Amino acid sequence: MTTSYLVREDHTPLRARYPVIDAHNHLWAAWETVDNLVEVMDAVGVACYCDLTANVRLQWAGGGYLFEQGDIDEFFNNTVACHPHRFYGFTMAALARPTTEPLFTNAAAFVEETVAMLEDHVARGARGLKVLKELGLHYRDGDGNLVRVDDERLAPIWDAAGRLGVPVLIHQGDPSGFFEPVTADNEHNESLQKYPSWSFADPKFPRKSELLERRNRMIGQHPNTTFLLPHMANCAEDLASVGRLLDDNPNVFIDFSARCDELGRQPYSAREFLVHYQDRTYFGSDMPASVEMYRFYFRFLETFDEYLIPPDYDGTFGLHRWRVHGLGLPDDVLRKIYFENALKLIPGLQDDYDAVSMKGVV
Repeated sequence: MTTSYLVREDHTPLRARYPVIDAHNHLWAAWETVDNLVEVMDAVGVACYCDLTANVRLQWAGGGYLFEQGDIDEFFNNTVACHPHRFYGFTMAALARPTTEPLFTNAAAFVEETVAMLEDHVARGARGLKVLKELGLHYRDGDGNLVRVDDERLAPIWDAAGRLGVPVLIHQGDPSGFFEPVTADNEHNESLQKYPSWSFADPKFPRKSELLERRNRMIGQHPNTTFLLPHMANCAEDLASVGRLLDDNPNVFIDFSARCDELGRQPYSAREFLVHYQDRTYFGSDMPASVEMYRFYFRFLETFDEYLIPPDYDGTFGLHRWRVHGLGLPDDVLRKIYFENALKLIPGLQDDYDAVSMKGVV
């Protein structure tokens, strides 16, 4: 990496201009660090924090992340009860099976189990359903066939979420470079060297275009279910296609978690996009929380600072693919993205936000 001699001003906010709801994150199997996490939230102005994998233990390991089925009561007892109104969680229900095993051998029984678990977890306080990218990439049925997201056998799960009034946050696809050969000219080469399990260049994996086509087809088949699509609908390299998706599907909303690098290298287009779709975008970071990470996000969104170093996908600053430029979003757009849109999307979140505000935390 070359040394830059550019002289530029730094307007990094110490706190966000408005209260923030981090609606896309995880606790990374670190229950003992929740108190420290709250200190970070208080320092930078994060009112509420979503653990999308509240019934799963998630950790960085093995050249990527590892997960295993957990107990959602751990989240409610060790996090929500200890810090009321600051945390809320989604469930993965039964969609957190080991990828080395079939997702199901009996599809009907699996769907029945998943829906029953979703109903139970929502009744206990879960605010939505989270689906990891393993569905569509890794999971297979008992006959060894890849289980695709638009598999009609899974349709009752998405319908159940709509019936229960909770959103489905579903990850399909990844940066385009993750599906290309890991070579020196791949713009994500260093990231894929760091996390080799993120490479889907092997022909055994579907192509990114296929994953997104199947996701979009599934969304269109379930108009009564709200779908939250992370990482700029996993198509941050092609904002025009994301815009068409939003225009065609009023039940779709997006976050930009872990994609400030993609947006920040196209700041004019990104700013225009977020202003235009200000009612369809909400804040998420999807990175282990730190003061430095959050302040970067706020600087990126609030200022016109230039040539910034973004954090890597894991929230560290030791590796960056390119530098980015701030978007300087208008105040009314910031309010919607920081907290107002999430309050409309997540059931029960308004009560949590009001309670935090009354305490003067943010």
